[in-house]
Amino acid sequence: MPPKADINKAGWEQGDFPILCETCLGDNAFVRMSKQEYGRECGTCTRPFTVFRWNPGQGSRFKSTVICQTCSKIKNVCQTCLLDLEYGLPVQVRDTALALKNEAPTSEVNREYYAQNMESQLEGSTSLLDSGRASSAGKEMLKQLARTDPYYKRNRPHLCSFFAKGECNRGAECPYRHELPQKNELSHQNIKDRYYGRNDPVARKIMSTHAAEKGLQPPEDTSITSLFLSSLPEKTTEQSLRAAVVASVPSIPVASIKSVVHVAKSRCAFVNFKERDIAEQAAQAWAAGLEVDGAAVNVKWGRSRPATSQASQSSTPGPSPEVATS
Repeated sequence: MPPKADINKAGWEQGDFPILCETCLGDNAFVRMSKQEYGRECGTCTRPFTVFRWNPGQGSRFKSTVICQTCSKIKNVCQTCLLDLEYGLPVQVRDTALALKNEAPTSEVNREYYAQNMESQLEGSTSLLDSGRASSAGKEMLKQLARTDPYYKRNRPHLCSFFAKGECNRGAECPYRHELPQKNELSHQNIKDRYYGRNDPVARKIMSTHAAEKGLQPPEDTSITSLFLSSLPEKTTEQSLRAAVVASVPSIPVASIKSVVHVAKSRCAFVNFKERDIAEQAAQAWAAGLEVDGAAVNVKWGRSRPATSQASQSSTPGPSPEVATS
């Protein structure tokens, strides 16, 4: 089938101004931008879009948009840093707190088709993100983690690769930073993981730190894969509890939940997972509390099982050894 002659009908984007966060826009009130129609393909849906390029301020590197406005509106993120426009957090943190499920396809076959359908639904609206049905615990978690003030250090120039090799001879005139790179998990980031909210090292660090502050530091015993829920409502049943657990962490497959043990007399329950990594993800999502039947319940890590007792010894103790004396 030949391509359509009309470039607009092919789904290519034309924009007059980018969708940016305050940090990426910079502190310069008189910022100047260059505009290039169909300058590159979107980093997520691979459709050509209008690229904007600008300098956020003195001492900053030039920045540009990396995803199209349609993909930005679907996730309500900045076109450059891909952080949430309302809270300034990675998509994985926001979706975990609000219990949102990622419905965007990741395969190349359906991405363009999905983006075109979303573009028709976005007509007259700024975003498709609906957080009205989120639990109060999730909203409270976002309020605690939200980054309201701009962080302009993120606009600094990149590290000089020649300086790291000891071969840079530009000195003070070098436009890049003369610092040695630090190799850690934060140095391995990519656009697609940040946009789709999966395996984002920055999000993992934020959520693990928040969970530790709330008393949900993972225990050293890696065999512990259960979470203890207390202060459950009297009307809670095993079915309603299981439904609340599954709905609160849509990113976790249902098959990864080994069992849900509800103790009605004590108004508590144990949620057992098959793998330790899944249990840690649930603990991070429930750091601000879990809502069950309209009430907030307490969440703690389970305890390790006591070691099996050794074989019982004889009831009559043997004679104590005598010590020879001179």
